[in-house]
Amino acid sequence: MDFFFIIIIFLIGFVGSFISGMVGVGGSIINFPMLLYIPPLFGIIAFTAHEVSGITAFQVFFASISGVWTYRKGGYLNKQLILFMGGAILIGSFVGSFGSRLMTEGGINIVYGVLALIAVVMMFIPKKGVDDIPFDQVTFNKWLAASLALVVGIGAGIVGAAGAFILVPIMLVVLKIPTRMTIATSLAITFISSIGATVGKITTGQVQYFPAFIMVIASLIASPLGANIGKKINTKILQWILALLILGTSIKIWSDILFN
Repeated sequence: MDFFFIIIIFLIGFVGSFISGMVGVGGSIINFPMLLYIPPLFGIIAFTAHEVSGITAFQVFFASISGVWTYRKGGYLNKQLILFMGGAILIGSFVGSFGSRLMTEGGINIVYGVLALIAVVMMFIPKKGVDDIPFDQVTFNKWLAASLALVVGIGAGIVGAAGAFILVPIMLVVLKIPTRMTIATSLAITFISSIGATVGKITTGQVQYFPAFIMVIASLIASPLGANIGKKINTKILQWILALLILGTSIKIWSDILFN
């Protein structure tokens, strides 16, 4: 049973981190529902929403580091975006993760469902001309970016995420950042956000370290592989992959909230 437990958790972490590295998210949008629903199917363990949020917060911290390392060259990272959005989301993620101890299981799932639903809507909004902007000519409203990052951080901190799954559509649709710069920069912001989320989850005792450690090992292997492949895939395909993933998880979460 222990060996089977390790294999299942490792595969969840590997698949989630590979896809997240490819599309520029920390992995929580994928790993949250997989950890919540897959282990019980095999009769291994049923994690609570608090435990899942703690494990994903811990895993995202390491997955985002390896993803950023892969994108560190090539001019993909926008330092101003990282500074303004990273600082705001760090504060928000700590507040959200620390306060999540006071929430019910259903409350955490609802927050996740709302974030996923918003992200789905934004991902399907047309993004004409975004990828025609040269990297050295990218501009954005700094205080709007920081304000949005703060709000996203609070919600993402609650569910143990770093918020990249909603940061990506915000950066594409609202801030008009090119796709490849969005993917790379969102991973850097995700790393900063995950610091606040992880600290909040650890200090409130919501992290199960053994499965979290397995997820981390899987992340360190899979996230760079996904990021390298993501560099070679058409940006429109990457956007559709992320949109469909978010849509699928949103449907599953909301069906459980409304009908169970």
